[in-house]
Amino acid sequence: MKKENLEDYVLTIPDFPEPGIMFRDITSLIQDPDGLQDSVDGLIEVLKGVEFDKVLGLESRGFIFGTAIAYALHKGFVPVRKKGKLPRETVSARYDLEYGQAEIEIHKDSIKKGERVVIIDDLIATGGTIEASCKLVEELGGEVAMIAVVMELAGLNGRKKLDKYNVKSLITYEGK
Repeated sequence: MKKENLEDYVLTIPDFPEPGIMFRDITSLIQDPDGLQDSVDGLIEVLKGVEFDKVLGLESRGFIFGTAIAYALHKGFVPVRKKGKLPRETVSARYDLEYGQAEIEIHKDSIKKGERVVIIDDLIATGGTIEASCKLVEELGGEVAMIAVVMELAGLNGRKKLDKYNVKSLITYEGK
């Protein structure tokens, strides 16, 4: 894995979506074959030595990385979706947004009691969505074995919400 090069694939867009924001564009990383491969390989590398049964990926970019990891390591994949998108019985969790709340859900039968789950996403920003995902895993009797992401925006302090979990990020940006 060429972790030191991952940042080279991520384009920074100033003043998007509003003035003062430095938007880190993950799509530039995944559209490049080396960037995609290096990031998936990097996430698999941080999972070495972690025993787990399932990979849980957050809508939508967590699906990209999560399914690749589940496939490579021969694990089941559990999608976390926005409320109303899953067809069978679900459990849901609310989390705070900058203005208001949102809700995510997973199928009620997707995680069995005692299963160890790795949570994969592209980004930790405020930590709300990943924190809600951890609650869903635990509500179903599972255990969060690790949280692994490609990027972390450290200036938004999302890791504080996840301080009881083992969290790894491949790239950390100090700002917001």
